[in-house]
Formats: sequence, C-alpha cells, structure tokens
Amino acid sequence: MTSTATAQTFLLPDLGEGLTEAEVVHWLVAEGDVVTIDQPVVEVETAKSVVEVPSPYAGRVGTLHAAEGELLEVGKPLITIAGEATGAAAEVYREEEQAGSGNVLIGYGTSAGAGQGRRRRPRGAGPVQPVGAVPDNRPVKVISPIVRRLAREAGLDLRTIRPTGAGGVVTRSDVWAAVESARSASAPAPASEPVTAGGIGSASASALVADADDDGAGAGAGAGAVVVAPGTPGERRIPLSGFQRAAARVLSRSREEIPEATVWVDVDATALWDLREAARTPTDPGPGLLAYLARFVVAGLKVYPVLNARLDNERDEIVVPDVINLGVAVQGQLGLVAPAVLGAGSMTTVELDAALRDLTARARVGKATAEELSAGTFTLNNYGGLRVDGSAAIINHPQVAILGLGRIIDRPWVVDGQIVPRKITQMSFVFDHRVCDGATAAGFLRSVADAVENPAAAIVRL
Repeated sequence: MTSTATAQTFLLPDLGEGLTEAEVVHWLVAEGDVVTIDQPVVEVETAKSVVEVPSPYAGRVGTLHAAEGELLEVGKPLITIAGEATGAAAEVYREEEQAGSGNVLIGYGTSAGAGQGRRRRPRGAGPVQPVGAVPDNRPVKVISPIVRRLAREAGLDLRTIRPTGAGGVVTRSDVWAAVESARSASAPAPASEPVTAGGIGSASASALVADADDDGAGAGAGAGAVVVAPGTPGERRIPLSGFQRAAARVLSRSREEIPEATVWVDVDATALWDLREAARTPTDPGPGLLAYLARFVVAGLKVYPVLNARLDNERDEIVVPDVINLGVAVQGQLGLVAPAVLGAGSMTTVELDAALRDLTARARVGKATAEELSAGTFTLNNYGGLRVDGSAAIINHPQVAILGLGRIIDRPWVVDGQIVPRKITQMSFVFDHRVCDGATAAGFLRSVADAVENPAAAIVRL
C-alpha cells in the first residue's frame, strides 16, 4: 500500500441507471475539514432519489466545486481533497464504482455517523439551532434530507414541528404546515414562502395515487416544494429539482411519441369488497384490494401480452418480454414513481399482497431499488385514495399502457331491474394505439372489470 501527498479532485460519479446529472442538496463537509476514505461528503438529488456520495480520498478538503442547489453533470469536478490519499483504498473504491457494486453510494438519507466535518448552513438561511442539538428525550425523526433543508431555509427548529409521518417521522407536509402556521400567526408575510411545484415524479402519469384501503400505493407528501424568494412583482419563480426535470423529460417524450387513446368503464366492485372483508380475521387482514386487482391485471396481460410490451421504433417491432413486472404508482417524498413488483406474473394473490406492501413502503421513502424503478412492463395506478373518480394518465414510457382505478363509493345501481346501493368504481385504460386497436384494449379492460365483478369465479380460473 502506498501513500502520496497530493491534491485529488473527485469527479461526480455515475450514479447508475443512465443518469447524467445530479443536484447538490447539502454539503456534509466544508473547505478545510479533514475527511477519511468512504466518508460521506455531500447529499445529491438525482431523478430517482437523494443519496450520499462518499469520498474515495483521505485528506483535507480544498475546494467544493459546486454550490448547494447547483446542477452538476456526471464527470464534472465535485470536490478537491489535499493530503494523504491512500492509493490502494482509493483504487478499490473506483473499482467498485465501475462495477456498480452498490458499495459506492451509501444510500438514501443521512446515516448516523455521516459528516465528521462542519456542516454549512445554506446561504441566506435564518438563524436556527443545529438539528443535531436535540435533547435525548425529544429525538427528531427525519428520513429525507430535503425535509431538513426546507426546515433550515424556513428558519424552523425541527423539534417544534409536529410529526405526522409513520413512527413520528417529520415529513415535508409537516414543515409546510409549520411555515403556514407561523405565517398566519405573524402580521407581515415573510420575504420567502413555501410554494408547491406540483410536479410528477419520474415514473408516470398525471394522476396521483393511493390505495383505497391503505394496502398499496399511498398518497404522501407532494413533490417539488421549495422555498424561493419572489422575483418580478406579482410572480414567483420555482426552479425544478433534478427529479422534476427528469420527470418532465419522460412525460414529454411519452406525449410526443405515443398516440395514446383512453377507454373507461364503471365497475360494480361489491363482490370484490365483500370477498376482501370475508378474508379478514382478527389476526390477519388478508390480501388488500390492490393485490386482487393486481392479480386480475396479471391474468389479463397473459391473455393480451401485447399490452405488456414496448415498441422498438428503429426496427418497427413490438417487443414482448417473457416476464410481467407490474409497476405500481406510488407517491413518495420526492414525487410520483412507479417501481415494479418483479416477476408478478408468477405470484399468487397472497404473494402479490406481501410484495406490494413491501415495495410501496420502501418506495415512499426512496428505497426502491434501481431495478425496481426501471424494470416495469405495465403500470397500475390506483388514485382512488385521493377521492377522485377518474384520470387519463400518461403512459410510463417505454411501456405501452397504464390502468387506473378510481375511488370505490356507494352509488345507486340497477340489479335485476331494481335500484340498489352498490360499491362502484371507474377504471380507465390508456394505451398506445400503435401496438393495438380499440378491440384489444376493450377486451383487456373488460377482462379485468369482469374479474372485479365476479372475483370468486375469476380466482378459480387463475
């Protein structure tokens, strides 16, 4: 092992999945700090998540080459470290990076031991107490670094914010609510105020998503909230995050390339509702509605495999994979994503239920894997939990179709000539008209709708 006294410039590494840029969210060190090999030095936001980037070098920080909030391309200088750089350890680091081992990036959020150096406050931030100075009897639970950044920029102490997230986690919406409460309590409005960009994440669709019975994808904090100063009088300028910029490219490409069409149908889900309720026990809630729906979608895709495909424009071919990786839209802390249940085509209803619960829980906090985020072959979008009935969603390119489910509510329905209350939902199906015609799309939609209306018989046939 050799050591040399030199200055090493670390370039922003390839963060995977073909991503070419990242936004610097928060530096964990400052110029002059001493760092060790593999110590996290900066939090960056990509189109998929927020990750900590560790240093391959040891020594004293000489230059930070990008400011917080700045967009940086992969391969551009990130940080320069002067001092003793251990050649063998740094070489192992670079080998791991090139191999994509996953050891290079520590993951989503901030680990307990991260950042041995000083942490810098964002420029222009008001006086706030350090987040780390929290009494032992009042631990602050924060998963997303963006939440901490928003609180700092708004001049808020996280200890004063009432958490509403699972397990007492402070979410973005909690920060916004605290800012709004402080603004209402004070006479003049502050120079900066939080505004919501209302962006959609990198995965799909203009529809938001939540599971009607909290079993699957859930509505979380909205994406794109930032604190910005007013620009020209009468307007505010809201910079898109790296996540939103990537989303804009995906959605624009979908709209530009795909001649989409939409069909929809009202469905009587009473029998499915009753089946789900009958499967519940005091110790086992049984499969959720989303799991049953996923099973029916998978069955429909086996009958109409052209909808579980992508279009190769260069060769004018429809490419149908051997597997069904069922994407499910999830509203996470960064925005809307559609990670996939890998191998959903071979799963039972119970297995799908477990896989969906695990996947959506991880996706909400940015912990879906790169493969799950990119391997989907068809997307299921359950937006009913947001109390809306329908949506003409945008297809998740390069997929060719997306199925949406609205809220399930009691409505008057005609059964055997009598008007009776039934649990009705609306299904919308958006498809690429280049790969199939309306008859195929309608056939698939009816196959799922018929299974929802008569689930016992459908499950027997599966």
